[in-house]
Amino acid sequence: MEFLYQYGLFMAKSFSLLLAIVGGLLVLLLVIARQKQKPRKGQLLVTDLSAEFRQTQSQLNTLFQPTAPKKAWYQRLKREPESVPVVTSAKGARLFVIDFKGGLEAKEVASLREEVTAILAIARDEDEVLVRLESGGGVVHGYGLGASQLARIRTRGLTLTVAIDKVAASGGYMMACVAQQIVAAPFAVVGSIGVVAQLPNFHRLLKKHDIDFEQHTAGEFKRTLTLFGENDDKARKKFQLELESVHQQFKQFIAEHRPALDMGRVATGEHWLAHEAKALGLVDVLQTSDDYLLSRYPEQQVVKLTYQLHKPMAERLAHLTSQAIEGTFWRLWQAVRTPFLG
Repeated sequence: MEFLYQYGLFMAKSFSLLLAIVGGLLVLLLVIARQKQKPRKGQLLVTDLSAEFRQTQSQLNTLFQPTAPKKAWYQRLKREPESVPVVTSAKGARLFVIDFKGGLEAKEVASLREEVTAILAIARDEDEVLVRLESGGGVVHGYGLGASQLARIRTRGLTLTVAIDKVAASGGYMMACVAQQIVAAPFAVVGSIGVVAQLPNFHRLLKKHDIDFEQHTAGEFKRTLTLFGENDDKARKKFQLELESVHQQFKQFIAEHRPALDMGRVATGEHWLAHEAKALGLVDVLQTSDDYLLSRYPEQQVVKLTYQLHKPMAERLAHLTSQAIEGTFWRLWQAVRTPFLG
């Protein structure tokens, strides 16, 4: 009996060891396989706004029906959540909706380019794209790329409409002007066709505390204005010329897309409410994006595309912090520049 006990114990230990080895190998193989797979940088989410609208419409209509049909509708919805008919739109025009809410660095263009590419992959000539745009502007290269992404839609021959519910200023308007039609809510802020750059200079503070600052460059204008060195009039003049050059190209870009504008009147850096902007030709129609979509539901299948980038936790936290800081500065700017009701 003692022998059998020891033998059984030996076999149990051996079996456990074998399981541990096999399990470890499987885990190792899974890790290796996962490392070989290239993770997708994001995912495309598609929402049938037409189906959502019809379901809401049907639900509200049911409230005004007699009790029996109302009960039947709710029971059907519980049994078959997808029972509300969805238009497949094998034929006919479709309306693709993109939301763009841009920050100072225009990082949101990374998702925009994926959304535009997805639309162009399946778009037909009769389709339309609506961009619900909100931005107070930001870096030139970022918003320049954003405008170029929207230009891809027009180059393809599709109808592009931009809806401004709150603000499309500076770089935001650079993107908006690409559209054949700009729709704006009556009190949306539009314009600010200008260029601005500002920076503090700590030279006197460093000098006061006997701190030397050295900067070495090759090329006369490799650096113009600096944060820590002593700035002179020559550097300031060069920097101003650079700003004027960017402004000139900004005006030229807008004039190409909206040739009827009086650039001498609208390219002063001012911004206007949509009522005034329409009179100046910056906006075509006074209407909210909601009403625009409402007018399209009976005619077109309306589909919203959202490309969500996968970001590490540290990057997401940094982005949230950046948004909070940016939001604070934006609110301060608004407090200075925007009139309040109240």
